[in-house]
Amino acid sequence: VGSQDFSQDVYVPITTVWARVGDFYSRTEDGIPLTTRATIQVRKQSQVLATAEVVRRCMDDWHEAEDYLIVVPLELLEQARSTRLMFIVLMGLIAAISLVVGGIGIMNIMMATVSERTREIGVRRALGAKKRDIVIQFLSETLLLTLSGGILGIVLGVGIPFAVTRFGQTRTLITPESLILAFGISAAVGITFGLYPAIRAANMDPIESLRHE
Repeated sequence: VGSQDFSQDVYVPITTVWARVGDFYSRTEDGIPLTTRATIQVRKQSQVLATAEVVRRCMDDWHEAEDYLIVVPLELLEQARSTRLMFIVLMGLIAAISLVVGGIGIMNIMMATVSERTREIGVRRALGAKKRDIVIQFLSETLLLTLSGGILGIVLGVGIPFAVTRFGQTRTLITPESLILAFGISAAVGITFGLYPAIRAANMDPIESLRHE
């Protein structure tokens, strides 16, 4: 594994080791510890952990000191899977916090827009526009803002991995599903955080809106 030099390893049957060396911890003439290694294979993956536990108990009974190491690849895979799951959850939390902060910023921008366009809202209501029309207008503007940011994010999300693959000699993978999901999240953020400013604009009193300077 890695830079390990396998040319210095010797593989012999365990019965030969017991006959030639014995089941004890010894040293070479240079004082370097002489270790032995045994590989156990089971027929089914479901038997791996149970077999490893049996081996541990046997080694505990046979060895007074813990001068051995038991490596179970399945346990290493489980640890790697748990670490990856924790990393995914952590990244998801960071992304969720970023979306909430961005959504609050968009809502503040739209609230300021509503305040600046109070007279325009009053004129539209006086000319016959319904509350639904005002809501659709401001939601459309919010969606346009968030989808523009989503398109920019997709461009960066595709361009940066491409540059890494091209210049960093590291392969990256982008799936169409991830791009669709990113675009959908942008739309969802726009609708969620743009709904309140749109409803507030629609509920304004037309007469008071026309008087607004």
